[in-house]
Amino acid sequence: MGSLAAQNKLANSGNRLASTGKVLKPNNVVTNGPYVEVKEAIGGYIIINAESFDEAVMLSKGCPILLVNGNVEVRQVVPMDDNS
Repeated sequence: MGSLAAQNKLANSGNRLASTGKVLKPNNVVTNGPYVEVKEAIGGYIIINAESFDEAVMLSKGCPILLVNGNVEVRQVVPMDDNS
């Protein structure tokens, strides 16, 4: 993360996600959760500034979770007013 900050690419310092919460579903249904039904779950996130998706992938290759057989998922942030 220090390298990302030095490159002025770090947009959010990231946070760990709590293991408890609520899940909102259609028809105003709110349940306890999230309860993962697969063996992988999102454990946290970092938002970075990148000129392209390819640059974001390249920057993500330095994530230390990869050193302990973890995975990094790279996604684009879609603004709430984007209908695509």
